Parts: sequence; structure tokens; C-alpha cells
Amino acid sequence: MGRVRVAGFAVSIDGFGAGPEQSLEHPMGKGGKDLHQWFYPTRAFRSMIGKDGGTEDRFASAAMAGFGAFILGRNMFGPAGDDWGGPDWKGWWGDNPPYHAPTFILSHHARAPIVMDGGTTFHFVTDGIEAALAQAKAAAGDLDVKIGGGVSTVRQYLMAGAIDELHLVQSPIVLGRGENLFAGIDLPSLGYRVTEVVPTGLATHLVLSS
Repeated sequence: MGRVRVAGFAVSIDGFGAGPEQSLEHPMGKGGKDLHQWFYPTRAFRSMIGKDGGTEDRFASAAMAGFGAFILGRNMFGPAGDDWGGPDWKGWWGDNPPYHAPTFILSHHARAPIVMDGGTTFHFVTDGIEAALAQAKAAAGDLDVKIGGGVSTVRQYLMAGAIDELHLVQSPIVLGRGENLFAGIDLPSLGYRVTEVVPTGLATHLVLSS
């Protein structure tokens, strides 16, 4: 049985994992895109968008490796609201999303699975985080399950004690507003401790394990 992990999840110095006023124009909230400046120059990111080159970064490479299934919150699939971005909306990533594995979307709105290119199938789960995790573990087999975000989804699985390892990327920016990852969460009481710290020029990588 694999582990349940968060990998490559960027937060601001003041603890925000997304900016305020998320929308179709600003899917990560205003200022949220800047959280990922560490990721954009890497080979891992550039290959996701069909480009060559880029810098080598072991954390970037590991952020999508070793996973047999993914769990995403509703807004990680489409813009806020009930219309999913319109009847033809199939996610932010186009026809070939970067997941390449069964991907379970937490939602209050039922929808038939969507089969995409490259091995990704979006499954929409309406009966809670435990049901989504059970389905994801069954789909992943011996591989890990990634809790891919957004903030609300990571918080729910943290508070449930379901995450085995949490890799955070602390970006050197201050957002001031948005979605705070740790507000009201006592990580030590949940059994989490910092097991690795790696500072780089663009961000500081922190790994917490339970």
C-alpha cells in the first residue's frame, strides 16, 4: 500500500496557498501565481506545457512522480461556480492533463467521469473526503496518492490525519489575504514534524512527516 502525500504545495511567508478573489482570470487568486515562481523555470514544469529545456530540480521532478492517483478540490478542476466553466469544460490543462492517472475531484455536483488523453480520467466524488481517498487508494495500488490541492482540500485531509508526508514550498512573497493553509490547525498535536529543510534561491523546501 502506498502513502498519501502532498508534494510541491507552495505557500507564502504568511501561510497562504492561494490569493484572494479566485476566478477564471485568476485561478490561483490574485497574486497566487507568484507562489510558483520556483517551479516555472524547471524541466518538470516546462515538459508539462510541451516545452524543452529548463533547470533540474529534484523537488519539482518528485512533485508528480510515484503517484497512482490524485485527489483535487473542485476549484482545481474548474472555476468557481456551479457551471464548471461551461458545458464543454474539461479542466484547466487542456486535452492532456499532467496527472496521467485516475484523478478524483471532490464536488457537491455529480458528473459523469471524463476520459482525457495521456491516461487521466476525472472522477467526481460527491460523498466526501473519505470516499474519495478510498477510491484513490484502490486505484493507486502500490503507488502513492497525491492530495493535489487546493488549500481547503489539503486542510481537510490534514485535520483528518490522513496525510503521511507534506512537502511545502515556502515562496518569498507575502499575500496578506487569500486561503491560509494552517489557520486553526495544530500540526504538532496531529503528529507532524519537520524532517527536511532545503533552502534555494527561489524558495525554501520543507518536508513534514507524521
